[in-house]
Amino acid sequence: MLNTSLSREDDGRDVVLCECFARDGLQHESVMLPTATKVDLIRRFADIGFARIEATSYSNPKVIPQFADASELLQALPRAAGAFYKATCANLRAVERALADREAGYGANEISLLVSATDTHSLKNLARSRADQWQNIAQMAAAAAEQFRLIGTISMAFGCPFEGWVDPESVLADVGRFRDAGVRYVTLGDTTGTATPRVTAEMFRRMRSAYPDVTPIAHFHDTRGTGLVNYVAALDAGVRHFDCAMGGVGGHPAKVKYGGGHTGNVSSEDLIDLFENMGVKTGIDMQALLETAELCEAVLGRELHARVVRSGLNPLRGAAR
Repeated sequence: MLNTSLSREDDGRDVVLCECFARDGLQHESVMLPTATKVDLIRRFADIGFARIEATSYSNPKVIPQFADASELLQALPRAAGAFYKATCANLRAVERALADREAGYGANEISLLVSATDTHSLKNLARSRADQWQNIAQMAAAAAEQFRLIGTISMAFGCPFEGWVDPESVLADVGRFRDAGVRYVTLGDTTGTATPRVTAEMFRRMRSAYPDVTPIAHFHDTRGTGLVNYVAALDAGVRHFDCAMGGVGGHPAKVKYGGGHTGNVSSEDLIDLFENMGVKTGIDMQALLETAELCEAVLGRELHARVVRSGLNPLRGAAR
């Protein structure tokens, strides 16, 4: 039985951030990081205060070889009290692997179940139609019930590069399908950065109104430089859970191309600096954040996309609102 009684999410922070560097970030990278390096990074993410950390994915290693070490990583990973460590699962086989690792005593305590808002993206990203994936979701949620905190993730929730506009009613119906399957946390993903603040706020307000017992999670990419403004719009609409990634890394898997230019996540460093300067408590150690950001750049061997790593934290923190 999953125990969430000592969650960091209840320690007085205003928002709950999930650090996605180790999974959503690394899936876009061609460089293969050693397991020990990933373990050290994830440990650091927990040490600086993240309540949720996306640790790995039970992916097919032929498609995403970066996560062939999922079980090895989870076995080696020290756990911070009250933190959630998430593994992404695209199908029933992935959930079975997660269950086996949990039974062995070292699995994740949170798993993400994936669907796409459009058929074309579903076929490209998951190699199956939406209808087939929803059948998978029912089996996956039933198998995982009470063993993990379940996170439903809807990709392309705000627009799709293949099919264009996505009907908000269809997205809300997907939230309901997750809820009916027993999933009480649902992520809306702006996978290629097409959302605007007005659309973001309206979508999350409608979601919270229609499903008040479902916790909304915002997952935005900064493809067109709109990630931070969309997160503020989501915050104003009552969202308290946000995904981000150190250095703004991430996007689609390296072998599954869609979207052009910079497809990465919203930078953790920039989002945390913004929230803290708005008076929104993140629970993150700010100085250690920058030190960890520099380590992320070092392991990937290049300068990443976070602005505050170059400019420094806002010097008016504590005064600016």
